[in-house]
Amino acid sequence: MSADWGPVLVATLLFVLLTPGLLFQIPAKGKVVEFGNMHTSGQSILVHALIYFGVITIFLIAIGVHIHLDN
Repeated sequence: MSADWGPVLVATLLFVLLTPGLLFQIPAKGKVVEFGNMHTSGQSILVHALIYFGVITIFLIAIGVHIHLDN
């Protein structure tokens, strides 16, 4: 019996990459997009959460990413 590690890996990777302020921040202070500023706000957390939900839905439901590791 093998476990499906696809959702775990996709969710972890997207969570790290879409952390507000790490790579980019939407909306930024005074700008639409700011890159690598390591700051965040409530609005940017909400926007990044919506982007995360949309992208993870596409990867897991529409595309159906599966990674099976056999023991």
